[in-house]
Amino acid sequence: MKKALFLCLAVLLLSCDRDAKTLQASGKLNTISVIIDDELWNGTIGDSIRNKFAAPVVGLPQEEPLFDINQYPLRLLEGYMTNSRNILLVKKERNAKFKIVSDEYAKPQHVFHITGANTAEILALLEKHTPEIIAKMRSTEIAEAQKYIDTSLLDVSRLNKKFGVTMHIPSGYSYVLQRPKFTWIKKEMVSGNMSVMLYSVPLKCLDKGNDAIRNIITMRDSIGNLYVHGRVSGSHMMTEGAYAPYFRQTLIDGRKTYETKGTWELKGDYMSGPFINYAIKDKSRNRILVVEGFCYAPSKDKRDLMLELEAIIKSIKFSSVKQKGKR
Repeated sequence: MKKALFLCLAVLLLSCDRDAKTLQASGKLNTISVIIDDELWNGTIGDSIRNKFAAPVVGLPQEEPLFDINQYPLRLLEGYMTNSRNILLVKKERNAKFKIVSDEYAKPQHVFHITGANTAEILALLEKHTPEIIAKMRSTEIAEAQKYIDTSLLDVSRLNKKFGVTMHIPSGYSYVLQRPKFTWIKKEMVSGNMSVMLYSVPLKCLDKGNDAIRNIITMRDSIGNLYVHGRVSGSHMMTEGAYAPYFRQTLIDGRKTYETKGTWELKGDYMSGPFINYAIKDKSRNRILVVEGFCYAPSKDKRDLMLELEAIIKSIKFSSVKQKGKR
């Protein structure tokens, strides 16, 4: 009898464990749960977390936090906040330790554990590992946005035919302007719009003078002058010159890419907003493929809008170049 009861309890516990592992993570985009006792949250450790994870997003015209933070004391760890996709768990323990656990309470999820015997040890671990934590959180949020995008997609066969690429673009977008080496796709909103543009230029355009950022700005301003016009006659899109754009190297579909973030404005008009630009080196076709997202949303926060555009662009896949047969 006792043996049978033990087996039933074991099966029940295993079943509960499986349920926990298959729980779907949830929550708004760009939101993290910080599990930390109030005493630490209200001191220098809490200040450090807020300064790092709620820092202003680069490239937006107004200040918006990198992440929205929900704080919970440790005693509430077993609750709905464990469904969050991103959890930062901070507590005092004898050993200083940092570890990342994937899908600890739900899927998909990252739980970042930081422990230390005192404030100094915890702050040192935060300082050391914040870039890694933010990178993983960002990738989780991009994947979540892409999952939502994939529920209803625009037909991108013409992009494949013109540029040799596929992308996952929501069906709410539509083609608004097409030229031989340029395509503009836009989504209208109640108080603004969101856009994705693709265009190709010769490979040498990026390397002139060994000044990639200047060349990228020159290219996008030239394209704005040609194709992106405002309501006022003669107005056109250009990069706002008051602030230096953010610039870094990355990879898109395995190809060397320059990422540029900044703000645009319409010369001769009053419209402006943020942009994110990827100049992708496609050596197999001897070209630079530029894919840019930008939005105009004067009455909205723009962080999550730009995340959607980034998620769209990062879904890009290049088709293989067909080799010409020998005669």
